[in-house]
Amino acid sequence: MLKTRGFLHLTYKLYHYLDKLGERKATCLCVYLALLKYAWKKNDYVCHIRHSTLEKDTMLSRPTIKRCLDTLETLNVIKSVRGKSGKTYAVNDKFLKEEKAMIVNNDLSNVNKRAILEETTYQYNNINKIIGMYRSDKDRMILELAKLPLSDLKEDTNNVYYCKLAIQKKEELAREKNTTYVSSDKILSALKKIGKMSNPRYREKVEFNKRNNLDYKGNPIAKDKD
Repeated sequence: MLKTRGFLHLTYKLYHYLDKLGERKATCLCVYLALLKYAWKKNDYVCHIRHSTLEKDTMLSRPTIKRCLDTLETLNVIKSVRGKSGKTYAVNDKFLKEEKAMIVNNDLSNVNKRAILEETTYQYNNINKIIGMYRSDKDRMILELAKLPLSDLKEDTNNVYYCKLAIQKKEELAREKNTTYVSSDKILSALKKIGKMSNPRYREKVEFNKRNNLDYKGNPIAKDKD
């Protein structure tokens, strides 16, 4: 298996998207490229890395690296999740062109044969990306998976368990959205009425008023004239 990329295409969409950063653009691009050294397409561009590693690769100071990472995350170029040791970073692949890993196949049985380049592509999968990002926080993982289209969750065959939980969460959220809640005033009023009716003396008073045609204050109720 290759341990280094043959090539990686960055789009000018990202290059010009960072124009707004001014002189910080160069350092942010440097840190971004360092992340891509570890965030491969086969892992859905997710990697777990320490600042010390980025410091060694970029030769930038740690405060500069931290500022660049924060800036890239603010611009939605990357996303991060803090773990017990370091952070997990996910690269927004909308700024990347489809990557193809180049594998050289040498057939030594025939010296006249030239090396053949075989292109293998890896299918991008949002489900794997979310699982990689939130592996240490199962509840958050299921909540994020539940935001994906139902068809994607049903068709995935690599993460059946998590997809099943996500579908259940999706159905639960849909039920909550359609639930009509009774106002707290109505609930308190009903409880107050139940409390009164459970009092024997109150029930006797109500019956007495009805028999004697009295209102709730004990005053006679005027009869309607023809």
